[in-house]
Amino acid sequence: VSTQSTGVAFYPFVRMVKVVSKRSNRELGEIDLKTATTVNELKKQWQSKSKLAVARHRFEYNGVVLEDGKSLADYNIKDGDSLLFRDLGPQVGWTTVYVVEYAGPLILYALLSLRPSFIYNSSDVSKHPLGYVQLISLACWSFHFIKRILETLFVHKFSKGTMPLSFLFRNSAYYWSMGVLVGYFHNHPLYTPPNNVIQLYLGLALFLLSEVGNFVCHLILSNLRPAGTRVRGIPRGFLFEYCSCPNYFLEVTAWLSFSLMTSSLPGLIFAAIGGMTMFNWAVVRHVKYIKEFDGKEGREKYPRRKIFVPFLL
Repeated sequence: VSTQSTGVAFYPFVRMVKVVSKRSNRELGEIDLKTATTVNELKKQWQSKSKLAVARHRFEYNGVVLEDGKSLADYNIKDGDSLLFRDLGPQVGWTTVYVVEYAGPLILYALLSLRPSFIYNSSDVSKHPLGYVQLISLACWSFHFIKRILETLFVHKFSKGTMPLSFLFRNSAYYWSMGVLVGYFHNHPLYTPPNNVIQLYLGLALFLLSEVGNFVCHLILSNLRPAGTRVRGIPRGFLFEYCSCPNYFLEVTAWLSFSLMTSSLPGLIFAAIGGMTMFNWAVVRHVKYIKEFDGKEGREKYPRRKIFVPFLL
């Protein structure tokens, strides 16, 4: 093995690899590898042969997914080896998915606050205009999803550029249906607000604190990753010192506070479903942190932290 002036390992014996379909185990073709070919270059070469967009490519070697930005030499691929290929299907950008899924509940809830006659009884609407708690509920709901859209556009840095198109419909179905469910009951002319003023303002205060804390977490995560890279680091500061995913925890506390403020069963259902989903995400993220930052070969050691709830879980 020698090294070029670029400092990249040179494997002169690596010339040709076979591409095999992961699903059918059928050989799809061969790729002639050049010196120090990277995964990105491999995908570009395969794009010219398969006519499939690079975003749809997923290659595996010995059970390991080849990551963008790495050299094929990092995986010790030899001449004549086979790479498993999987077509990920039509893709869509993460930003597009998030904007669409967040815009849906924002718009639908606002439309329901207008109390259209084909949904609500006109007589009830005339007798019961939107109350104080319903207006606060509308403001809080709108604030959350406008915040999420702005974070998607200006704060978040995604490790991957795209996701399967099917995710757009799956994610949107959840958020949009929750927007209709919560919005329908919260804007209903016969909605009964909580009688306890302390409950109302305590819920509102906790909601706002959770939203601000969630935003701080997103800024910390965004600042970890230099622009244009997929580098990951250990998040530090704020509640990250006590658990791996305080951003998820604070989003759940925001919706629990929203439910407290409005005495809302639909809001509680929304918080419960979101909480279970985000807890699963947090477990996956926590395990990934531990594996990636194992303290070996000069890598940082991931500190002992809870997964989801500071000090507890």
